[in-house]
Amino acid sequence: MPTAREALLDAARRALADRPWHTVRMVDVAALADVSRQTLYNEFGTRGGLAEALLRRAADGYLAGVDRALTAPVPDRPAAVALWTLRAARQDALVRALLTGHWAEGLPRPDRRPGSRGRPGGRPSPRPEELLALVRDRMAVASPGVAAGRCEIVLRLALSCVIAPVPGDDATDSRALRLVREAVRPVVRERV
Repeated sequence: MPTAREALLDAARRALADRPWHTVRMVDVAALADVSRQTLYNEFGTRGGLAEALLRRAADGYLAGVDRALTAPVPDRPAAVALWTLRAARQDALVRALLTGHWAEGLPRPDRRPGSRGRPGGRPSPRPEELLALVRDRMAVASPGVAAGRCEIVLRLALSCVIAPVPGDDATDSRALRLVREAVRPVVRERV
């Protein structure tokens, strides 16, 4: 059985799927989760705290997928991370916004003001550059022989396909993966 916190985050996510964030009311989220409003406020402090927790959960889910992708065979790890990034950003508007920094209308936005984390001790959602650095570093550690710079190229190629997709999912995936594989291929230097 999920904790009250998980039930509230699930309820907030369901509410967000039905309507823009600015119309989602705390009382509605509490009712959807079948908990009291006081429980909701105890868990998240404020509506902004709930939004941050929702964004943090999306970021954590994306990073868990990155970790799963990094269990692929060594030469395919960068491509697996790129494919996961592409699919996760397509399937989840919050992940797409966290990765790109482009917040579609109706999504909760991170509150970057100092001290505005809702519940005391709450973790802020990562900025796009922080999230990319986390993924790049994980990929570099898990992919021996692939430099951190190449790992960053892989991520930026995947994100370019998120921002400017090629029509047709399969075509986008295969083109993105081909580009990624070319980016991480060892450089062969010709002797002059």
